[in-house]
Parts: sequence; C-alpha cells; structure tokens
Amino acid sequence: MDRTAADPMTGHVLDGRYRVGTRIARGGMATVYEATDLRLDRTVALKIMHAGLGDDDDFVGRFVREARSAARLSHPNVVAVFDQGDDDGTLFLAMEFVAGRTLRDLMRAQAPLAPSRALTLLDPVLSALGAAHEAGLIHRDVKPENVLLADDGRVKVADFGLARAVSAETQHTTAGVLIGTVSYLSPELLVDGLADARSDVYAAGILLYEMLTGRKPHEAGSAIQVAYKHVHEDVPPPSRLVPDLPPYVDALVARATARDRDLRPADARVLLRQVRRVRAALDQGVCDDPELTSDLTPAVPVQRDGHDPDDIDYVREDLADAPTILTPAQAVRRAPGDADDTSTTVINAGAWRPTSAPPPPPVPASRPRRSWRGPVLLVLVLLLAGAAAVGSWWWETGRYTSTPSVLTLTAPAAEAKLATAGLDFRVAGRAYSETVAAGRVVETDPAGGDHVLRNGTVDLVLSRGPERHRVPVLENLTLDRAQAALQDARLSFGAASYAFSDTVPRGAVLASHPTRGTVLRRDAAVDLVVSRGPRPVKVPDLTGQDAAAATRALTRLHLRVERTEANSDTVAAGHVVSQSPSRGRLLPGDPITIVVSKGPVLVDVPRVVGHSTSGAEATLQQAGFTVDTVKVEYYIALGVVVRQTPGAGDRAPRGSTITIYVV
Repeated sequence: MDRTAADPMTGHVLDGRYRVGTRIARGGMATVYEATDLRLDRTVALKIMHAGLGDDDDFVGRFVREARSAARLSHPNVVAVFDQGDDDGTLFLAMEFVAGRTLRDLMRAQAPLAPSRALTLLDPVLSALGAAHEAGLIHRDVKPENVLLADDGRVKVADFGLARAVSAETQHTTAGVLIGTVSYLSPELLVDGLADARSDVYAAGILLYEMLTGRKPHEAGSAIQVAYKHVHEDVPPPSRLVPDLPPYVDALVARATARDRDLRPADARVLLRQVRRVRAALDQGVCDDPELTSDLTPAVPVQRDGHDPDDIDYVREDLADAPTILTPAQAVRRAPGDADDTSTTVINAGAWRPTSAPPPPPVPASRPRRSWRGPVLLVLVLLLAGAAAVGSWWWETGRYTSTPSVLTLTAPAAEAKLATAGLDFRVAGRAYSETVAAGRVVETDPAGGDHVLRNGTVDLVLSRGPERHRVPVLENLTLDRAQAALQDARLSFGAASYAFSDTVPRGAVLASHPTRGTVLRRDAAVDLVVSRGPRPVKVPDLTGQDAAAATRALTRLHLRVERTEANSDTVAAGHVVSQSPSRGRLLPGDPITIVVSKGPVLVDVPRVVGHSTSGAEATLQQAGFTVDTVKVEYYIALGVVVRQTPGAGDRAPRGSTITIYVV
C-alpha cells in the first residue's frame, strides 16, 4: 500500500512552514515524516505527536520543555532539533533529516557483529550520550531504532525530545508513566521510576549485547515478563552465545548492565573510555587480558551455598573483606567447593563456565625416597613459585602504569610530566572550553589515574579557549535569511520586534541586539528588529485652501502631489475643490490628487439692446444669467432696452447678473 496516499497528514502544511511528505516511522507517541521547510527550502524530519496528546496541558508543557532542552544539545553525533510548534493542537518537532537506516536495520541483516565493529558503532553513540550527560540531559530511550546510520558513514542518536533536564527536582518519570522501551529499561526505572545517566549506560550495555549476539539478553512472552527479568536476573555473558569472545568483552557488558546502578560507569563518558580500552586490546589481538578484565568487572560475585555457581549476588568492589578473584586458568585448577578452599572463592565475570572435568588418573604407589630429596624439592618448588609470581605480577600489573593527570597544563609541561612517567603523548585534537585557557590540556585518553601500558601513548586534547562567535551583518536581510546566517555563525535567533523605517524595506532586518561584530558564546540568542517600512501619515483635509499652500503641506509629508484643474461655481479660482483620497493614511511616496478650481464657467453675454423688456429678460435667462431691470425716466415709456451691463460680447460667469436699462 502507498503510505503517502494512505496517511492523512501527507500534504498538509503545519504552522504555515512545514509541508508534510512521506511517513518514515511510527511509534507509541508520535509519527515521523519527511517534510520540507518552506522558509529555508530544506528537508527536515518532522515528528508529529499523536492526536489527543495536545489536549493534555501537562504533556504540552513537558513537550515544550523537552524540546528546548534537546535544542540546546549541539554535537556531531546528535540529531539536531530545529523547531517546535503547535498547529491548532497538533504538536510537532522539526529535526535534522538523516538519510540512511537504523541500527535495528543493520542488526537484522548482519548480527551478530564482530566485537571490534560493535564497539566502533557504540563509540559515537556513547559520545553523543556523553555530551548529553555533560549538559545535564538523559536520553531515557536508547535503543537501535534511535541510532541512525547515515549513508555517508555518520552515526547519530535521535529522539532526545524525550530527554529531561536532570535536576534535584526531576529525577523521576511523570505521574509514574515509564518512557522508553522495556527491553532497554534499567532495573531502577522499572522498579521506582528513577533515572539518571547510569540508566542510559544500562541501555547502551544492552545495545552492545544485542550487537554481539544478535539477541536481546532477556526474552519472554510479554513485556511484564521481560521487565521482571531485568529486575531479578543479570544479563548473561555474551560469550555463552558467541564462545570466542574475550573475557574482557564479557566484563565490559557486565559492567555496563549491572543491576545495581552504583556498580555501573557514572555516565556515558566513563563507559566510552572503557570501550576504547577494550577496542584497543582487540586491535592488538589480545585474547585474554586479566588486568583489563579485572578493571572492568563490575562487582565480586559471591557463591551461595547449595546453589549453582552462576546464581550470584553482586558485592561492592570496595569492601574491605572482598573475596579472592581468580583468573580463568586459576578457576580450572581451583574450582569452587575444593576441600582445601577455606576462603570465599569467585571467578571473574565471563571467565567461569562449569565443565564436566574427567576423573583424576590413578596415583601409582610411591617408592621410598631418600630423605634429602624432600628439602631440595621444596626449595625448587619455592623458587619456581617465586619466579611464576614475579612473572605473573609483571604480566598482569607490572607492564601497566597509571596515567598522570596533566589537565590544565600546557602542552610542553604535559609532555614533560608524561615523559617522567615513561609515556609518550600525541595531540589528538582541540576543543573549546569555558574553564581551561587556550593551549592547555582539556582532556586526555586514557584519563588521569587510568591504567596504560608502560611506554604507551596518551592522547591529549588541547583547549581552544572559550568558544566565541561574532554577530554577522544582518541588516537588510530578510528574516529567514537572517536566521540562517545566525545558524551558520553558531548563534541562535532570539525574538523579533518591528519598527518603521524610511530606508529599510518592509520585512528586512533593521537592526540586531547585540549589534553586528559583538562577540558572543555559542548558541547565544540574538534579537532582531524587522522593518515595517515607512511610517504611514494621516491625510489632511485641504478642501477650500489655497492650492499652492496645500501642495507645500503635502510635500512636507513626503506624499507625491498630483494636480488637476476644474471649474467651480462655489470655490474661488486657485483653491482646492476636492482631493483623493480625502481621508485615511498613506505611506510616504504614495500619490494624492488635488483638484484646483478655475472658477465658474464663463458664458458670452448676448446683445439685448433694442429688445423689448420681456424679450431681453428671456434671452439673458436662457443664456444662464439673472437679470436686473432698471427703468430710466423718460417723457414717454417705450419699454425698450437702451443699455446693458456687461455689454454684448463680454464673458461673464454663468449665473451672474446682467443689468439692463429700459425706457
């Protein structure tokens, strides 16, 4: 079936910006789509929460807070969060689109994976989680579906939108609801909802087990049964399914997935260092490294009376009376339950596998020996035991030394201190730091206090100093282009305000706060002032005013005056008869038309001299004039017009008065 055609969200535009495309995946709370950001013309992954979740105010508030937390996390192995929105109750996240497949897809096709490859894939996952833990965030839902393998080889961790800021007040799930996938949830999350960075470490350990074996460590017929196994059963050594795995790989899995979270690495950064130690041993072809195995073993397993040797409890490693830890070779020679074994005996995690040993060969009857052989043999045995002890110490302990701490030292000072310890150094890179000055050591691998082979090499990361970026030139850019410029400058967009401007076009950036050239921390917010264009002006009423004065007044308002003329019987010549528009507001540069009076229409005065009084009045009235008749006293009354004012042939305004004189 065509998912694009079947999904009702496909084709919708959310928040006027994101056009929803093909559905990528569907989960318990959200569906992920490929979408197009219409403003920035780029492809994004749009995570849309399922219908109805937007009606829960608590969920909406948590969703917004988590989106902001995730957006603060910037790391090359983390899927970036670009935007968060609510389109009429539809909650969504706009995220970086990663073309490729998930770790789940890879494991279905190729698991079990070789240990070196599994650790190579886990390295960037832990790097991303370590950055989150350093920023005070926990993921809570680490699983193969959230590990994206890009086509160009990059590995990215997705779905930090479910992470919560770690604080003293928020160390539990909301309202007792577990967020995550049961196969990867830590025991403390399942029992009482508590979660911290070690919960992510547990999930990463399960991830490693699954890559190594192709199976989940705890499988059952229901989610409740799987959860029960996480709480009450240890993760089995992966070597039970893949027998050729070195013991230190078993120990690494056991360390990360210890049921007691106090026995796990403190966060993903610590686990990452341990993973790199194990990978280095694999790269060197070391099949067994008791020192490394011992370092990684999470706790001491204590054998219970009358129980199977694999049924163990975990005991803290720092107990004063910790039982003896045996290597695999010692375990074969001295199995638990030997008659002469008076101490508590245990075996390193992953090293003890009960086997059915063949019965001992019969001992032949001894012949009488000379009395001097006993002491000589005793001396030889003691010498051999001493040599073996020295050799074993050198192999398991003597060939290692502790890495001295060189943090905050300059590179020459660090080189000198490492040389004194018999170690070499290599500058592996540079990183920004808010606390360590530029040019000084900000990180080492191995870390200070960790074991390292004598004459080995310590990788140093030197500080670049505080990460600072200058505010770019943003004036006259559109708002979308200005946001993209801020993103390129590793700064964030704060808020937009609007102001009128006679010089900057409408919709373009008028100014920024802080101003261009200001040096800011990475991801610092920059506010933008966007132009509304010129300020509108109120149109004045100039009807009846002198046209020249009206033109000057409109010009001062930056309006473009267009003038026409017309006769008017009511408005004097040279004055404004009308204007268009007559009211409202105009922008500077807009046109306004005024009609200037030419005065009334002029009409030719007809000749009425010699006409009778009635005939003259009729003629003048027909021409549009009014008539004023003046009788001149004469000795006889003729009733004839003898004179007119204005005279015949003159022009007079229509409606004006013509005076006639009659005798």
